[in-house]
Order: sequence, then C-alpha cells, then structure tokens
Amino acid sequence: MAPKIDPTILKALLLDAANTSIASHGGSGFASTFKITSKDNDGEEKLFFVKQGKGRESEIMFAGEHTSLNAIHSIVSSLCPRSYAHGLLSSTTGAFLATDFLNLSPRSSSSPSSSSSGLSLAQKLARLHSTPAPIPDGYDKPMFGFPVPTCCGDTQQDNSFKSSWAEFYADNRLRHILKSAEKNNGKDSELSNLVEKTASVVVPRLLRDGHLKTSSGGDVVPVVVHGDLWSGNHGVGTIGKGGVEEVIFDPSCSYSHSEFEWGIMRMFGGFGGSFEREYYELKGKDEPIEEWDDRVKLYELYHHLNHYSIFGGGYRGGAVRIMEELARKYGDGE
Repeated sequence: MAPKIDPTILKALLLDAANTSIASHGGSGFASTFKITSKDNDGEEKLFFVKQGKGRESEIMFAGEHTSLNAIHSIVSSLCPRSYAHGLLSSTTGAFLATDFLNLSPRSSSSPSSSSSGLSLAQKLARLHSTPAPIPDGYDKPMFGFPVPTCCGDTQQDNSFKSSWAEFYADNRLRHILKSAEKNNGKDSELSNLVEKTASVVVPRLLRDGHLKTSSGGDVVPVVVHGDLWSGNHGVGTIGKGGVEEVIFDPSCSYSHSEFEWGIMRMFGGFGGSFEREYYELKGKDEPIEEWDDRVKLYELYHHLNHYSIFGGGYRGGAVRIMEELARKYGDGE
C-alpha cells in the first residue's frame, strides 16, 4: 500500500494533493524517509525529501536538523540541502522534516557540470569554518552554542549559549554526554572521574581563553560546524536541479571552534591527506599548532563518549584511552 502524504506537509510546502505523490526513499536509523514528487501550476516538477519520526524526540531532532541545514546553507549554499519546513504531523503522532531532494550518485559516475559551483569539499568547509557565526538574539556578540538543541545520533545535545569555548566544551559536551552515558549504561565511577579531570584540567589547559588563538593570532570565534561529519554523511550528487556537487547532510550543528569538526572525522578515518592539505592551505591551523593533534584527540573524545552512550560496548575503552593519554600529558594543568 502506497504511503499517504500528511496534510500538514502538503500545507507547509504549498503543494496540491492532486498533483503530488510520495514514495519511500533511502533509509535512516531514526526515521522513515520519502521522496515527494509534485508539479506546480506551470507543470514544472518539484522534488522534496521528507523524514518522518515518532514521538517528542523526533520533533526535537527535526527542529535541530532544520536549523542546522539552513545555518550551513546560508553560508555555503552548494554544500547541503535547504530545509523548508518541520513540525508535527496531523494524521498521526510524530513529526516531519522537508528539505530539497538530494540525489546522490556513485563517485565514479559523477563529474562536475556547468551548473555546479566547482568547489571541492575542502574549499566549502574552509569557507564555512572561516565565516563567523551569527550573533544570537538577545546577545551583542557571537556565542558558542546554537539556537535550538541538536541531536548527534539520537543524543540530544545541550546547546545553551556560552561566551567561553572551553566552558562550553567542558559543560555542554563532556559533562553533558557523561550524564547521558550513565543514564543509558549505568553509573561508572572510573569514567566519571576521568571525564571530570578532563573537563576541569585538560580542557582549560588546551582550550582556555587567551591560549587558543587563530592562525593570525586573534581570539577564536564561533563558526558553524556540521557536528557529525564522517564519510557516511558526505556524498556527491545534485541538490534539486543544480549541478553535481560535493555535499554533506544529516548535520548536528553548533556554533563552535572550527577544529571540533575534526574529532568525528579522525575517529572514522577522515577524507584523506589531499583533503586535509587543501583545507589547511585555505585555513591555517589554529595556535598553538604543536597542540593541534591533542586538541583533535580531545574533540574525538566526545564522539567516543557519545557512541558509548548510544551503543555501549567497546567505545568506552576508546574514550578511556584518550582521557588517560591526555591526563598523562596535561594532568597537572601545565
């Protein structure tokens, strides 16, 4: 039996039900996914990608993804789909997200077209990470955080704003994910003690205000990061009727230190040496450069803890190894 289009989705996208169809498309671990095909009054075809989920959790997840996609798209429009709508469904319980249709294709069969931007993934990310985040409502300067909660996997992240990156990373990422991990896997005094030492000693040592500087010597400013950028959330394809592009999707954005992006990339192998060289030719490594590897390990730690929270098992060991290594090197705060 073919799926039906929820009336709320038709209304949000200004679509005529008589000229619109929906079909299952792709898959997601946390949602049902669909392709909507419609025609406007001029007979021109319009395509959308829709996610649907159940419960309050999906409403929060899709609101975060909607805001994340549009935060990236507003800076580098060819890097990700635009999101048009999200909200509660009317014909059943749950929520939806509606975006541009992203037509992914095998890399071997993809080549740039005259309508593509011509930019590589490294060029696009360097531009994203070199653009200061917008000033949030109610503040007079850019802040670390995000206007709404976002989900990394199914973990709801605390994105409440802070002026200090070190404070944000210690409280909103490390201490917050520890609470989630212990909720899902039980109390763990060894893990708790290691996370607290990392948050209270290692984080200030590496990330404190006045110590962490940009390559030009200025203070680090918040930028939009994807937040879950590994190979499974990157591809090559067309957005709507555009040309073939390197694209990213399923973001979990925040206004963060740009190098935070490298944590998940390093955990799952990254995008290769040529990508890294091109990226850092455009955007130099932050200072102190000699601490770059350790900062990336510190950012990778969050994702080990998050994967342990979600999946349990061996991810705990990876987190412990990183914390013990950083504690041996920086545990005295010097």
